[in-house]
Order: sequence, then structure tokens, then C-alpha cells
Amino acid sequence: MKLICQIYRSPRQEGMYLYVDKQEGIERVPDALLSKFGVPEEAFTLLLSADRTLARADPVEVLAAINEQGFYLQMPPSEAEMAAARLNPREKQ
Repeated sequence: MKLICQIYRSPRQEGMYLYVDKQEGIERVPDALLSKFGVPEEAFTLLLSADRTLARADPVEVLAAINEQGFYLQMPPSEAEMAAARLNPREKQ
């Protein structure tokens, strides 16, 4: 499965992103979530497939969530994730 995915950033919470089907936009995102998320700001658009690498999400989970509920919400990294990233930085390729 491939999907043209629109990613929005939250103006209220750094590191929070909302992934949706570009054709549907945010129409399936619950109002309660949007009220906490804030007015979505377009971040970027990408062609999402199961074999695509995402920085902080499993593409299979993202595709499944968008298909089932109309969106995938990526939360900001936890303090533990941030500490682990500082201790074990990725090697540059």
C-alpha cells in the first residue's frame, strides 16, 4: 500500500505531528484532538509506503492508523528517548 501523506505540526507542542491521507485532509480527525493539537500547520507531504523509513514512527503502523481511523498522531519524544539519543547518537553515513 502506498499513500500520499500530509504531515502537520502542532503549533502548541514541539515534536507533535499529525499524519493524514492528503486527499482526506483532517476531516476524519476528531474535534477533541484538534482542539488540543491546535490549528494544524503544514510541515510536508510524502509518499508513504511500508518500506519507507521514518525518523520516529513505524510506517506500517502509520499506514494502518490512517486507514482505520483517518490519522496517526506522533507524540514528542520522551525525556528517556532524548537522553538515549544523546548517549547513542546515530552514526553519520
